[in-house]
Amino acid sequence: MSRRANHRGFTYLGVLIAVAVVGVALAGLGQLWSAQAQRERESELLFIGEQYRVAFATYVAATPPGKARYPRTLDELVEDRRHIVVRRHLRQVYPDPFTNAVDWEVVSTPDGGIAAVHSRHVGTPMKIGNFPPQFAKFEDAKTYRDWVFGTPPPRAPTLPR
Repeated sequence: MSRRANHRGFTYLGVLIAVAVVGVALAGLGQLWSAQAQRERESELLFIGEQYRVAFATYVAATPPGKARYPRTLDELVEDRRHIVVRRHLRQVYPDPFTNAVDWEVVSTPDGGIAAVHSRHVGTPMKIGNFPPQFAKFEDAKTYRDWVFGTPPPRAPTLPR
């Protein structure tokens, strides 16, 4: 056997090891990128959720006597036509950052209005603490569906016993 044949075997083995190391490094980089992308979507969800929360609150506060207290559609937050001059409580109907669609699940009121929205995404949040005060209840959330943005719907009146 010649010396040259032996060198080819070592070179081949070296290339295989190099490919394996690069593969492991790329896999780690992919996981890091995925985690960063999820953090960015969470941050965006919190921003958009705050926009919805404020919009529901201003819609309820601006309700004229005798009109519906909660919007029937999310579009009514963009164009509130209950007044002489159209009011805008929300700049646009924002999409859910996790689904990239306007497919929010809504929290309905007894009269059919919408009091709040939440994501349909069932993933586990990476952020589990250090929330702003208005979202402090999110610390106990198991999924993104538990992050509900809006105003609490009115409760049914209780009858005295």
